[in-house]
Amino acid sequence: MKNETNKRRDFLKKSAMVGLAAPHLAFASTNTETANTTSSKRPKVLFFDVNETLLDLTTMKESVGKVLGNRPDLLPLWFTTMLQYSLVTTVGRQYNDFGIIGAAALQMVAANHGISITETQAKEAILGPLRSIPAHPEVKQALQSLKDAGYKLVSFTNSSNKGVETQFKNAGLTEYFEQRLSIEDMGKFKPHADAYDWAARKMGVQPNECMLVAAHGWDIAGALWANWRGAFISRPGAQLYPLAALPELSESNLKNIADKLIALK
Repeated sequence: MKNETNKRRDFLKKSAMVGLAAPHLAFASTNTETANTTSSKRPKVLFFDVNETLLDLTTMKESVGKVLGNRPDLLPLWFTTMLQYSLVTTVGRQYNDFGIIGAAALQMVAANHGISITETQAKEAILGPLRSIPAHPEVKQALQSLKDAGYKLVSFTNSSNKGVETQFKNAGLTEYFEQRLSIEDMGKFKPHADAYDWAARKMGVQPNECMLVAAHGWDIAGALWANWRGAFISRPGAQLYPLAALPELSESNLKNIADKLIALK
């Protein structure tokens, strides 16, 4: 037993040294495989992320940039801070509305750059435009094509129930979806694995019968790790996570994703 333990320690030391001396050897094959081999079989349910995946956030980004002292370069920092603290909230077994976390993150980013904004200003900069943003140009036609092809469409978002209901009404997307799922009802933000497990149970299907369509690498990674299938929309600025497996579909817009899904039997 002692000999086996020593062998394991030697192996770990050698592996660590390889990583330090030649990191390209240690990580070269990280994301060269798809999480699930591309299947010719249709998923039973298509789950759609909402913000940026279906809805164009340009108006909200302009509003946030303006309140940050006309610093649009701070937008990526704001979004990653919002995502970070949504996960901090989940890990700490707490829950706050995603928009409220976004407003808090906006205040944090502003303070770090010498910009003073109130809680009210932060909320207005996000929640006002967020609830009236339009769909990306190809979205409605693509959703209709998927429905016509017999797919079951479900939205699945970190936003609140009321928030996404308002968004869909204003963007004209309500009719395309059989159901709207918000993590507000289970209290853990994506990409926590429990969120994907919960959504699959809500729709009465197994994880490997679900496919997430999203424009966020972190969301796709979470879905794949929960044994879902994935379809990534590479909106401008969106990237897949290099340490996760590749989704079976990756296209520049939803129409191209829809065309490939419709071709499945």
